[in-house]
Amino acid sequence: MPVARWMRRLAVAGVLLCFAVVVLGAYVRLSAAGLGCPDWPGCYGHLTPLGAEHSAAAQAAYAGRPLAPGKAWREMIHRYAAGALGLVISGITVLAISARRRRPVSVPFALALFATLIVQAALGMLTVTRQLEPLIVTLHLLFGMTTLGLLWWLMLSLPRSSWGATALKSAGHKISGGGASPIASARQLALVGLAALALQMALGGWTSSNYAALACLDFPTCQGTWWPHGDYHEAFVLWRGLNIDYEGGLLDNPARVAIHLTHRLGALLAAAALTLAALFVLRRRGLSGARFRAWALLGALGLQLLIGISMVLKAFPLWLATAHTAGAALLLLATLALLRSLSTR
Repeated sequence: MPVARWMRRLAVAGVLLCFAVVVLGAYVRLSAAGLGCPDWPGCYGHLTPLGAEHSAAAQAAYAGRPLAPGKAWREMIHRYAAGALGLVISGITVLAISARRRRPVSVPFALALFATLIVQAALGMLTVTRQLEPLIVTLHLLFGMTTLGLLWWLMLSLPRSSWGATALKSAGHKISGGGASPIASARQLALVGLAALALQMALGGWTSSNYAALACLDFPTCQGTWWPHGDYHEAFVLWRGLNIDYEGGLLDNPARVAIHLTHRLGALLAAAALTLAALFVLRRRGLSGARFRAWALLGALGLQLLIGISMVLKAFPLWLATAHTAGAALLLLATLALLRSLSTR
């Protein structure tokens, strides 16, 4: 069916492009290029930094932020990629609505995906206009991951070989005593793991946007002790007012330590929840249809933990810090793949 074929192509393109946008966004933020273009959606009033370089008037309008071509190009390449992703998601939405009788994709799902795109675009604008406010930056990351997750779920749900395969139906019967079936229990554990992962990604965004990663340069201790002093009250203030430049961070070291330690504790929680879900699937014979995805989840989790620990021990090099966001995205995809294999549709 041509409609289904086009939907598959758009879904695959959307997943790949969204993954690239998420990683590019991390690279832009971590390389201090988030305000490389102080306006939005252009760059110093131009479509490209090249145009801004040849316009003294454009640069004079933002005299407080002189043009740095390298940072400006990194920021604009991220915006161009995000714009291309917007076209792909718009295409998915139009195709879902126009072919609604054939139902290749649920129209409400497509509209939810499009609405997520709109919110994400607004957050991208606010990230610049609100000068990297931590709450906005964190929400921008979360909605980027949400967009990636929705596109991945769409791709897994389309009828194509093993993409949408579910765990064996024989696992759906009730166990003796009227308890929950193994597949239902596995699904609940996977949902708990997904919730823990979402919380951990929020903590990761908060750590990055408050420049708290460098607060602990040793592992497993922090500043040579297991529990250094931290200002937990100041660390999680979500709103600090308007017209504040957050580039470089505003918090004192004790607050950054508190954020960093909370992120580490969140990693333990998420790792435990995801490991439990994967092991539950691996230990149940009736869930053999989901076994490969359980192993994939454990592999993605191990990779992410390795990246996180290496990042601390190597003093947070840019490439590892960027890979940490890529690892989080892969872990999200692996978790959703396991959850999809445990779903009836």
